[in-house]
Amino acid sequence: MNKKIQIILLAIALLTACDDNRRINREDYESGRRDREVRKVNEAEVTQKAFEMGDEISTAAQQELLATLTKVIEESGVAGAVEFCNLEALPLLESVGQKYNAKIRRVSNRYRNPNDRPDQDEEMLLSAYEYNVDNDIKSEPNIQKIENDQVLLYTKAITIPSQLCLNCHGDPESDIAPDVLAKINQLYPQDKATGHTEGDLRGMWSIRLPKKEVIKNL
Repeated sequence: MNKKIQIILLAIALLTACDDNRRINREDYESGRRDREVRKVNEAEVTQKAFEMGDEISTAAQQELLATLTKVIEESGVAGAVEFCNLEALPLLESVGQKYNAKIRRVSNRYRNPNDRPDQDEEMLLSAYEYNVDNDIKSEPNIQKIENDQVLLYTKAITIPSQLCLNCHGDPESDIAPDVLAKINQLYPQDKATGHTEGDLRGMWSIRLPKKEVIKNL
């Protein structure tokens, strides 16, 4: 084969290789574009599932707390319920959270237990619920992505649901019995959780859902 033909064949080979590279690059681009579109759809699905899980968990936790407190009040009175909350409310929430691999908190600026103060992630969201109450705006559950988008923080307003709650959180002069108030002052010297009326904002549910757990439930 003479030198001229060799040069022509080499040029053809190089052109073919370049064309293959262009085709591969186009294929990579299209594949990447499709992947990005799929991820967008999945993110919407993940958020929706987080809302569903947050609703389910907060409802289960609320029902568990109310059922247990009602039973304790029947057996030990309201003062006994205050003591129960002091010792058992947080472990009860933890046990509900473990079923879903989630972390559950009830947070409030008018806290009884100092452990219920909002953290940095929760403070702005709680302030938004307080703003809504002050301006007669309906509060809806919320999802925020935190910890580099690896955790979905579900929040929902907690209101005083019934007269029963005022036995511990109502007006100290008219709603709370003297023995109950004495127990509150004994166990919670920094208490800020009295003076409520039925329907008041008590605080909010704060439920941290690991993203991988939400995806597992899709």
